[in-house]
Amino acid sequence: MSDVAAAHGSPRRRDVLDVLRSAAGPLGVAETAERIGVHPNTVRFHLDALVAEGRVERRTEEPRRAGRRPGPGRPRTVYAPRPGMDRAGVRGYHLLARMLLGELASRGPGARDAAVSTGRAWGRTLVQPQPQPLASSSGASSGPSPAAADSADRLVALLGELGFDPVSEGGGRDGPPRRIRLRHCPFLELAEEQGELVCSLHLGLMQGALAALGAPLTASGLEPFATADSCLAHLAAAQAGARAVE
Repeated sequence: MSDVAAAHGSPRRRDVLDVLRSAAGPLGVAETAERIGVHPNTVRFHLDALVAEGRVERRTEEPRRAGRRPGPGRPRTVYAPRPGMDRAGVRGYHLLARMLLGELASRGPGARDAAVSTGRAWGRTLVQPQPQPLASSSGASSGPSPAAADSADRLVALLGELGFDPVSEGGGRDGPPRRIRLRHCPFLELAEEQGELVCSLHLGLMQGALAALGAPLTASGLEPFATADSCLAHLAAAQAGARAVE
């Protein structure tokens, strides 16, 4: 468990937050400690952590006389919960993904093409597009398109950032790889349930990223679980078009 997760799961910290939320107004350290029944230093530690996590606000409160007028004495530090829903709660993104995939699957024979198109659209947003070459007076573009090998390197870097643990295979010294082996699937359980759609999304994502780069190659196919521990993406010249998931 990470330090953040451990902190969010601390029963004592949850007690401190619950006391602040149930109070009619901001509380000081001593008041909070008294309501929980622990030492003020313990409460102070958890309050500092809650402030650092952005879940509690620290304020300065001027001393008051009867009638709410300012009185003598030093200002005191008080704490109040930040308004809004607790962002440290449980997440259900896997369920959300299953719901969206179920809706996509309900489209029947067109579901796979829709998944590829969705992946392409997202892939275009995940890379920094190459600047368009300037057109000459004759109408022809001046300036080279990105080299195939460079484009493949950028695609591999993107897949690495997304958690696919990619490695290039089959390329020459200066040429692009012919394949990219994906040694991890960040959506493994979903791919096992709805492999045709999830893998089609991945294929489209690679195609969209390469298209946004203006690359002279594309992802022409994807072999799900080509081996027991990896999937295999195939690359080809862009004009060859993209094949469906094999």
